Amino acid sequence: MNRFNVKRSGAMVLAAMLLGTIVTGCGGGGSGAVLGSVANPTTAGAGAGLGGIGKGPSPVVLGTAGGYVILAKAAVSTTGVTVVTGNVGVSPAAASFITGFSLVADATNVFSTSPLVTGQLFASDYTAPTPSNLTTSVSNMLTAYTDAAGRAPDYTELGTGNIGGMVLAPATYKWSTGVLIPTDVTLHGGPNDVWIFQVAQGITQSSAARVILTGGALPKNIFWQVFGAVDIGTTAHMEGVILSQTSINMRTGASANGRLLAQTAVTLDANALTQPAP
Repeated sequence: MNRFNVKRSGAMVLAAMLLGTIVTGCGGGGSGAVLGSVANPTTAGAGAGLGGIGKGPSPVVLGTAGGYVILAKAAVSTTGVTVVTGNVGVSPAAASFITGFSLVADATNVFSTSPLVTGQLFASDYTAPTPSNLTTSVSNMLTAYTDAAGRAPDYTELGTGNIGGMVLAPATYKWSTGVLIPTDVTLHGGPNDVWIFQVAQGITQSSAARVILTGGALPKNIFWQVFGAVDIGTTAHMEGVILSQTSINMRTGASANGRLLAQTAVTLDANALTQPAP
């Protein structure tokens, strides 16, 4: 390497250090380092983003599952003073598996309300058309999970599963392991950009760690497809739609802008959960 290249390389590293984390991973099936604060996919699999005008993959279609901030097959429970904005649904479980919400049945018995929820709560044993609607929504949730899991990845095994401190551009990221978020991670992109995270095991987000959106990125365009359990630590903050094949657990004081769509149970503890803007 000549003197000019050494100086240029040093300047690039210094710029990257000033901007943030140097992201290292595999893109498009090959390995290599991406120098800078943001990982930028360059492969054909990067997709076209929302409506074909953004970056990253096309968004995952949620269907009627997108009408819920929480949708679970087995149970939804809470302790403490939880604040939920959006609808909550369980199916095929009955209303008795929605616990801690002090449910108040509507006169029609089509839905119930709760002092903890700005929205309505639905269960499979409520009056028609609720059971049929929930069956469709759960089916749509499963279809969305399969769709997200089947997308071609732009990056594989990034950070060997530890994405703490990284700044990630819109793309599809895949891990054959679990994902750790021990410190803040930033998703940087515009309002039409899309992220899909494919996780073969679970997600563990440490206490107080935050998922941060910058550049106008929106939680409705972020999809966490997770085979295992999702554990959001005490006072941590999550952004995006979680599609979990098992459970989602928000520990004391954690918050999220997104949707919790679980094929088993969702457990809350004095959390603030808000559905994404349309």
